[in-house]
Amino acid sequence: MTKQDGIKLVSSDLDRSAGIPEAVPEVVTSLHGFGGSLFAELPATGNLAISPYSVAVALGMTLNGAGGPTAEEMKKVLGATDVARYNGGLNALTTQVEALAGTVKGPDGKDAEIALDAANALFGEATTKWSDPFLDVLAEEYGAGMQTVDYINAYEQARGLINEWVAGKTHDKIPELLAEGILTTLTRLVLVNALYLKAPWLKPFEKTLTKNAPFHLRDGKSVNVELMQANLSTAAAAKGPGWQAVRVPYVGEKLAMTIVLPDEGKLDSVQTYVGSGGLGDVLTAAQPAAVDLQLPKWTFRTQASLADTLKALGMPTAFDKPGGFAAMTAKDDDTGKDLVIADVVHEVFVAVDEKGTEAAAATAVVMERTSAPAAGVKLVVDRPFLFAIHDVEHGTPLFLGRVDDPTVA
Repeated sequence: MTKQDGIKLVSSDLDRSAGIPEAVPEVVTSLHGFGGSLFAELPATGNLAISPYSVAVALGMTLNGAGGPTAEEMKKVLGATDVARYNGGLNALTTQVEALAGTVKGPDGKDAEIALDAANALFGEATTKWSDPFLDVLAEEYGAGMQTVDYINAYEQARGLINEWVAGKTHDKIPELLAEGILTTLTRLVLVNALYLKAPWLKPFEKTLTKNAPFHLRDGKSVNVELMQANLSTAAAAKGPGWQAVRVPYVGEKLAMTIVLPDEGKLDSVQTYVGSGGLGDVLTAAQPAAVDLQLPKWTFRTQASLADTLKALGMPTAFDKPGGFAAMTAKDDDTGKDLVIADVVHEVFVAVDEKGTEAAAATAVVMERTSAPAAGVKLVVDRPFLFAIHDVEHGTPLFLGRVDDPTVA
């Protein structure tokens, strides 16, 4: 019997609803509180990444089968005062977030791809009779069908089936969610959410500017890291008690990563702030600003900007002083007098695997009319920091984490 032979779908006849769009803001507020609290409860040192969204969805599905004190405690933890409204808001939010995926125009005018996939599933014991109202709400609000498996006689096979499903939904980035020994003959139901994100930066980092530099650890020691550099004209920045933050947009500018750099000696207090309700403020405080960013590589894909390289090669005036491009416009239009190059965007993608190589390159010179010089922000991320990947409209914390040491995988 193959793995797929071990699954039988027992699904509700209800189609997924549109949810409750007007409840989205309150659900996002709940996610901020829940995500911060979850982060605060996890180890306070070492590299860390979580998905508040994914955990909340899995628990939200589970909540629909709870009652009495159990349900009340779950509602309090999730910040779900009304379960039906929480379901509907989370459903509508998921629809909005998933809609950010697809083909978008990059700064060079060419198409770029954003992948953002969320999926839910229930794996229930085949001999158990599941409640129709329970299946209905999960189908209607979470798009989740019940897949029955045999935990009693073949729990290891069931584990393989679930892991196979998760691996497929995460593009093989999580090949074994459930380790051996987690499922037993007593297992009856596993509720799963899978989330996958792949998005290129709006303004790539210039590979030739990446340099080896020290990253200062908590214990006073330093490790050598690869430090990326970029001059970002479309970023955003903020300051708070003991921290600076920079929001770096992905292509399409609907998704972003916010980097939170604590001041020297303030990492613990900033983590406490994020964990005690400050996450929402951090993700929504940024205002548009030009940012000179230096950021270590860790496990993320690096992209490039040629602006600093071209300046170093001997053409800084094209970027810094207006007047050099007056001939681009008509004599009765003085726009050209104010033109400068805001950025030269050069994106290179190379993938080599057993099947061959994929490679692409694109370059765009972005011309910008100058006005009064904007106050710039410079941020050198050379010590432990926090990060969040989120949508820009709501600040939904899809991923939240801390980088203590970029050299540790």
